[in-house]
Amino acid sequence: MPSSDAGFPGVASPGPVNPRLSATFAPTADPERVPGVGDRLQRFIPDASRQVLAVYGDDEDSPDCTIVLYEKGDDDAWNEIGRWRGHNGRRGWTTVHHEDDLRTPMGVFTLSDAGGVLEDPGTRLPYDQSEAYDVPKGWGEAHRHDFDYVIAIDYNRFRGTPPNDPTRPQGDGRGGGIWLHVDHGDGTSACVTLPESGMEYLLRTLDPAWYPVVVMGDRETLKV
Repeated sequence: MPSSDAGFPGVASPGPVNPRLSATFAPTADPERVPGVGDRLQRFIPDASRQVLAVYGDDEDSPDCTIVLYEKGDDDAWNEIGRWRGHNGRRGWTTVHHEDDLRTPMGVFTLSDAGGVLEDPGTRLPYDQSEAYDVPKGWGEAHRHDFDYVIAIDYNRFRGTPPNDPTRPQGDGRGGGIWLHVDHGDGTSACVTLPESGMEYLLRTLDPAWYPVVVMGDRETLKV
């Protein structure tokens, strides 16, 4: 969650950054390509990756999204193994994220580190359990379980550090602390949320040996 929501400064990584989405390409139905993802972002998915979490925003300015986990089979086809409804930034999506813009950055990002208030549910990702993930008391009952489980999206953070590490290599103005976390029924400052059962499933399924990444943006832009 960005610092304005999570109570933490951002986390950081020199990993993949948002490519500019300017050219137009027709999406393909090739089973060896992630469904609904066009050439502009497809080329940023590492060849070694066998797990892709696709976040399909309903609209450029919408806080609502569908989240789908794909795994690459032995035939190199992408197979859907999980699907959930969730939320993204309250104002939708952006190709150039800034702190407090209430939009989620589009792009392809690695998924490297996890944590939360609750005990490790059996993940292969490095997991940081700590009461430091408790939400501020002033947030209200609806947010009480937001950070029971979190997975850091490697935007403006260093991989291999806990999700709440405050370092932002691209500077504080570019935002940070963008996580996958438990849904509270509404849009976020920039994070992506899904039901607690979905977070548990992701934590138990994502495998660092399969180089998991998240591909995210609104549906129409993802097709480009």
